Amino acid sequence: MDTNFSDDFLIKEKFSIKKTSTEYKGKLTKEEGEQLLIAEKEKLRELQEKLYADGSQSLLVILQAMDAAGKDSLIEHVFGGVNPQGCNVTSFKTPSTKEYSHDFLWRHYLALPQKGMIGIFNRSHYESVLVCKVHPEYNLSEKTWSSVKDFDAKFWKNRYESIRNFEKHLSQNGTTVVKIFLNVSKDEQKKRLLDRINEQEKNWKFSAGDLPERALFPEYMDAYETAINETSKDYAPWYVLPADNKWFARVAAIQIIIDTLEKMNLKYPQLGEKEKAELAEAKKTLESE
Repeated sequence: MDTNFSDDFLIKEKFSIKKTSTEYKGKLTKEEGEQLLIAEKEKLRELQEKLYADGSQSLLVILQAMDAAGKDSLIEHVFGGVNPQGCNVTSFKTPSTKEYSHDFLWRHYLALPQKGMIGIFNRSHYESVLVCKVHPEYNLSEKTWSSVKDFDAKFWKNRYESIRNFEKHLSQNGTTVVKIFLNVSKDEQKKRLLDRINEQEKNWKFSAGDLPERALFPEYMDAYETAINETSKDYAPWYVLPADNKWFARVAAIQIIIDTLEKMNLKYPQLGEKEKAELAEAKKTLESE
Protein backbone atom coordinates (compact mmCIF):
# COMPACT_ATOMS: atom_id res chain seq x y z
CA MET A 1 0.00 0.00 0.00
CA ASP A 2 1.35 3.40 -1.02
CA THR A 3 1.81 5.50 2.11
CA ASN A 4 3.73 8.43 0.62
CA PHE A 5 1.47 11.19 -0.64
CA SER A 6 4.02 13.97 -1.11
CA ASP A 7 3.61 14.20 -4.90
CA ASP A 8 -0.12 13.54 -5.09
CA PHE A 9 -1.22 17.09 -4.37
CA LEU A 10 1.41 19.14 -6.19
CA ILE A 11 -0.14 21.67 -8.57
CA LYS A 12 1.61 21.10 -11.90
CA GLU A 13 -1.14 22.06 -14.34
CA LYS A 14 -4.16 24.34 -14.29
CA PHE A 15 -5.89 23.95 -10.96
CA SER A 16 -9.68 23.70 -10.61
CA ILE A 17 -10.92 23.86 -7.04
CA LYS A 18 -14.30 22.38 -7.98
CA LYS A 19 -12.59 19.25 -9.32
CA THR A 20 -10.44 18.77 -6.21
CA SER A 21 -11.46 16.41 -3.41
CA THR A 22 -11.58 17.72 0.15
CA GLU A 23 -12.05 14.28 1.76
CA TYR A 24 -9.54 12.02 0.00
CA LYS A 25 -7.50 9.90 2.43
CA GLY A 26 -6.00 7.19 0.26
CA LYS A 27 -6.40 3.68 1.64
CA LEU A 28 -5.25 4.63 5.13
CA THR A 29 -7.38 4.29 8.22
CA LYS A 30 -7.20 7.05 10.81
CA GLU A 31 -5.25 4.74 13.16
CA GLU A 32 -2.73 3.91 10.43
CA GLY A 33 -2.38 7.59 9.60
CA GLU A 34 -1.70 8.54 13.19
CA GLN A 35 0.97 5.85 13.51
CA LEU A 36 2.55 6.95 10.25
CA LEU A 37 2.66 10.53 11.52
CA ILE A 38 4.62 9.44 14.59
CA ALA A 39 7.24 7.76 12.39
CA GLU A 40 7.44 10.72 10.03
CA LYS A 41 7.91 13.17 12.92
CA GLU A 42 11.13 11.36 13.85
CA LYS A 43 12.39 11.77 10.26
CA LEU A 44 11.49 15.45 10.32
CA ARG A 45 13.32 15.98 13.61
CA GLU A 46 16.49 14.44 12.16
CA LEU A 47 16.27 16.48 8.96
CA GLN A 48 15.66 19.69 10.89
CA GLU A 49 18.79 19.02 12.94
CA LYS A 50 20.72 18.49 9.70
CA LEU A 51 19.35 21.75 8.26
CA TYR A 52 20.43 23.58 11.42
CA ALA A 53 23.90 22.04 11.35
CA ASP A 54 24.36 22.66 7.63
CA GLY A 55 23.54 26.34 8.10
CA SER A 56 23.58 27.27 4.41
CA GLN A 57 19.88 27.08 3.57
CA SER A 58 16.46 27.70 5.10
CA LEU A 59 12.96 26.37 4.55
CA LEU A 60 9.81 28.51 4.42
CA VAL A 61 6.49 26.67 4.81
CA ILE A 62 3.43 28.77 3.93
CA LEU A 63 0.04 27.62 5.21
CA GLN A 64 -3.17 29.06 3.83
CA ALA A 65 -6.76 27.99 4.45
CA MET A 66 -10.26 29.08 5.28
CA ASP A 67 -11.27 29.45 8.93
CA ALA A 68 -11.45 26.13 10.83
CA ALA A 69 -9.47 24.24 8.17
CA GLY A 70 -6.90 23.09 10.75
CA LYS A 71 -3.82 25.28 10.26
CA ASP A 72 -3.05 25.68 13.97
CA SER A 73 -3.50 22.00 14.81
CA LEU A 74 -1.43 20.99 11.78
CA ILE A 75 1.46 23.13 13.01
CA GLU A 76 1.13 21.57 16.47
CA HIS A 77 1.01 17.96 15.28
CA VAL A 78 3.53 18.19 12.42
CA PHE A 79 6.18 20.36 14.06
CA GLY A 80 5.61 19.38 17.68
CA GLY A 81 8.70 17.16 17.71
CA VAL A 82 11.29 19.49 16.21
CA ASN A 83 13.83 21.51 18.17
CA PRO A 84 12.15 24.87 18.86
CA GLN A 85 15.52 26.61 18.49
CA GLY A 86 15.47 25.74 14.80
CA CYS A 87 11.87 26.55 13.99
CA ASN A 88 9.83 29.74 14.06
CA VAL A 89 6.09 30.26 13.51
CA THR A 90 4.67 33.64 12.45
CA SER A 91 0.91 34.19 12.42
CA PHE A 92 -0.09 37.16 10.31
CA LYS A 93 -3.12 39.14 11.42
CA THR A 94 -4.55 42.39 10.03
CA PRO A 95 -1.58 44.70 9.27
CA SER A 96 -0.76 47.37 11.81
CA THR A 97 -0.58 51.09 10.97
CA LYS A 98 3.20 50.76 10.74
CA GLU A 99 2.95 47.76 8.45
CA TYR A 100 0.46 49.55 6.21
CA SER A 101 2.99 52.37 5.88
CA HIS A 102 5.27 49.98 3.93
CA ASP A 103 4.67 47.85 0.85
CA PHE A 104 2.54 44.73 1.32
CA LEU A 105 5.54 42.39 1.39
CA TRP A 106 7.60 44.31 3.96
CA ARG A 107 6.36 42.60 7.13
CA HIS A 108 6.88 39.20 5.54
CA TYR A 109 10.52 39.95 4.75
CA LEU A 110 11.04 40.70 8.44
CA ALA A 111 9.72 37.25 9.42
CA LEU A 112 11.74 35.17 6.95
CA PRO A 113 13.77 32.28 8.44
CA GLN A 114 17.50 32.74 8.70
CA LYS A 115 19.90 30.12 7.32
CA GLY A 116 19.58 26.81 9.14
CA MET A 117 15.99 27.49 10.21
CA ILE A 118 12.48 26.38 9.31
CA GLY A 119 10.03 29.28 9.13
CA ILE A 120 6.28 28.69 9.14
CA PHE A 121 3.88 31.37 7.95
CA ASN A 122 0.39 30.84 9.38
CA ARG A 123 -1.33 32.94 6.71
CA SER A 124 1.06 35.03 4.68
CA HIS A 125 1.57 37.58 1.92
CA TYR A 126 -1.15 35.69 0.06
CA GLU A 127 -3.76 37.46 2.17
CA SER A 128 -3.14 40.41 -0.16
CA VAL A 129 -4.61 38.43 -3.05
CA LEU A 130 -7.17 36.48 -1.01
CA VAL A 131 -9.02 38.45 1.68
CA CYS A 132 -8.02 41.68 -0.08
CA LYS A 133 -9.35 40.30 -3.36
CA VAL A 134 -12.69 39.49 -1.74
CA HIS A 135 -12.64 42.81 0.15
CA PRO A 136 -10.72 45.15 -2.20
CA GLU A 137 -11.55 48.15 -0.01
CA TYR A 138 -8.98 46.82 2.49
CA ASN A 139 -6.23 47.85 0.09
CA LEU A 140 -7.12 51.50 0.64
CA SER A 141 -5.38 51.26 4.03
CA GLU A 142 -2.08 51.21 2.14
CA LYS A 143 -2.79 54.89 1.31
CA THR A 144 -1.29 54.46 -2.14
CA TRP A 145 -4.68 54.09 -3.79
CA SER A 146 -7.49 56.64 -3.84
CA SER A 147 -10.45 54.50 -4.88
CA VAL A 148 -11.64 50.90 -5.08
CA LYS A 149 -11.79 51.52 -8.83
CA ASP A 150 -7.98 51.40 -8.80
CA PHE A 151 -8.12 47.67 -8.08
CA ASP A 152 -8.61 46.55 -11.64
CA ALA A 153 -7.21 43.57 -13.57
CA LYS A 154 -3.83 45.30 -13.97
CA PHE A 155 -3.58 45.88 -10.21
CA TRP A 156 -4.08 42.18 -9.46
CA LYS A 157 -1.75 41.13 -12.25
CA ASN A 158 0.95 43.27 -10.64
CA ARG A 159 0.26 41.76 -7.20
CA TYR A 160 0.73 38.21 -8.50
CA GLU A 161 3.89 39.30 -10.29
CA SER A 162 5.25 40.85 -7.08
CA ILE A 163 4.60 37.61 -5.21
CA ARG A 164 6.26 35.49 -7.90
CA ASN A 165 9.29 37.79 -7.93
CA PHE A 166 9.50 37.73 -4.12
CA GLU A 167 9.44 33.93 -3.97
CA LYS A 168 11.85 33.54 -6.88
CA HIS A 169 14.28 35.89 -5.15
CA LEU A 170 14.05 33.78 -1.98
CA SER A 171 14.65 30.55 -3.88
CA GLN A 172 17.71 32.01 -5.59
CA ASN A 173 19.19 33.05 -2.25
CA GLY A 174 19.04 29.91 -0.14
CA THR A 175 15.41 29.74 1.00
CA THR A 176 13.29 26.85 -0.27
CA VAL A 177 9.60 27.78 -0.40
CA VAL A 178 6.75 25.28 0.04
CA LYS A 179 3.11 26.43 0.00
CA ILE A 180 0.25 24.35 1.37
CA PHE A 181 -3.45 25.08 0.98
CA LEU A 182 -5.70 23.11 3.33
CA ASN A 183 -8.78 22.53 1.20
CA VAL A 184 -11.76 22.12 3.52
CA SER A 185 -15.34 21.79 2.29
CA LYS A 186 -18.04 24.25 3.28
CA ASP A 187 -19.98 21.44 5.01
CA GLU A 188 -16.97 20.41 7.09
CA GLN A 189 -16.26 24.03 7.98
CA LYS A 190 -19.85 24.35 9.24
CA LYS A 191 -19.38 21.27 11.43
CA ARG A 192 -16.17 22.62 12.95
CA LEU A 193 -17.61 26.06 13.58
CA LEU A 194 -20.58 24.44 15.35
CA ASP A 195 -18.11 22.40 17.42
CA ARG A 196 -16.51 25.65 18.53
CA ILE A 197 -19.89 26.86 19.75
CA ASN A 198 -21.13 23.60 21.28
CA GLU A 199 -17.91 22.57 23.06
CA GLN A 200 -17.11 24.95 25.89
CA GLU A 201 -13.36 24.38 25.72
CA LYS A 202 -13.45 25.49 22.07
CA ASN A 203 -15.58 28.61 22.57
CA TRP A 204 -12.52 30.84 22.55
CA LYS A 205 -11.80 29.79 18.96
CA PHE A 206 -15.09 31.09 17.64
CA SER A 207 -15.36 34.61 16.28
CA ALA A 208 -18.59 36.25 15.18
CA GLY A 209 -16.62 37.53 12.19
CA ASP A 210 -16.30 33.96 10.91
CA LEU A 211 -19.91 33.91 9.71
CA PRO A 212 -19.84 36.89 7.32
CA GLU A 213 -16.67 35.46 5.78
CA ARG A 214 -18.27 32.03 5.49
CA ALA A 215 -21.09 33.65 3.48
CA LEU A 216 -18.41 34.62 0.95
CA PHE A 217 -17.09 31.04 0.61
CA PRO A 218 -17.53 30.92 -3.21
CA GLU A 219 -15.69 34.22 -3.64
CA TYR A 220 -12.82 32.93 -1.52
CA MET A 221 -12.63 29.72 -3.53
CA ASP A 222 -12.34 31.77 -6.73
CA ALA A 223 -9.60 33.87 -5.15
CA TYR A 224 -7.66 30.77 -4.04
CA GLU A 225 -7.99 29.13 -7.43
CA THR A 226 -6.65 32.20 -9.22
CA ALA A 227 -3.82 32.80 -6.74
CA ILE A 228 -2.67 29.19 -6.89
CA ASN A 229 -2.73 29.11 -10.68
CA GLU A 230 -0.83 32.39 -10.87
CA THR A 231 1.89 31.47 -8.37
CA SER A 232 2.52 27.70 -8.34
CA LYS A 233 6.01 27.53 -9.82
CA ASP A 234 8.90 25.07 -9.68
CA TYR A 235 10.77 27.42 -7.33
CA ALA A 236 7.73 27.84 -5.03
CA PRO A 237 5.15 25.10 -5.61
CA TRP A 238 1.63 24.90 -4.22
CA TYR A 239 0.25 21.71 -2.70
CA VAL A 240 -3.53 21.50 -2.26
CA LEU A 241 -4.33 19.04 0.53
CA PRO A 242 -7.75 17.52 1.21
CA ALA A 243 -8.47 18.79 4.72
CA ASP A 244 -11.84 17.36 5.72
CA ASN A 245 -9.85 14.67 7.59
CA LYS A 246 -7.34 16.55 9.72
CA TRP A 247 -5.24 13.48 10.42
CA PHE A 248 -4.71 12.85 6.70
CA ALA A 249 -3.80 16.48 5.95
CA ARG A 250 -1.13 16.26 8.66
CA VAL A 251 0.37 13.09 7.18
CA ALA A 252 0.46 14.54 3.67
CA ALA A 253 1.93 17.84 4.90
CA ILE A 254 4.76 16.25 6.88
CA GLN A 255 5.66 14.04 3.93
CA ILE A 256 5.82 17.06 1.62
CA ILE A 257 8.10 18.85 4.10
CA ILE A 258 10.33 15.78 4.57
CA ASP A 259 10.71 15.25 0.82
CA THR A 260 11.52 18.94 0.35
CA LEU A 261 14.25 18.83 3.01
CA GLU A 262 15.71 15.64 1.53
CA LYS A 263 15.98 17.32 -1.89
CA MET A 264 17.95 20.21 -0.36
CA ASN A 265 21.06 17.98 -0.19
CA LEU A 266 21.88 18.99 3.36
CA LYS A 267 25.21 17.98 4.90
CA TYR A 268 26.69 17.95 8.37
CA PRO A 269 29.81 20.14 8.53
CA GLN A 270 33.08 18.31 7.85
CA LEU A 271 36.01 19.12 10.11
CA GLY A 272 39.39 19.97 8.64
CA GLU A 273 42.66 18.36 9.74
CA LYS A 274 43.36 21.14 12.23
CA GLU A 275 39.93 20.79 13.89
CA LYS A 276 40.30 17.00 14.01
CA ALA A 277 43.68 17.34 15.72
CA GLU A 278 42.15 19.73 18.25
CA LEU A 279 39.38 17.23 18.96
CA ALA A 280 41.91 14.46 19.49
CA GLU A 281 43.88 16.67 21.89
CA ALA A 282 40.68 17.60 23.77
CA LYS A 283 39.81 13.93 24.09
CA LYS A 284 43.22 13.15 25.61
CA THR A 285 42.85 16.00 28.07
CA LEU A 286 39.40 14.88 29.21
CA GLU A 287 40.36 11.20 29.51
CA SER A 288 43.44 12.05 31.56
CA GLU A 289 41.47 13.89 34.25
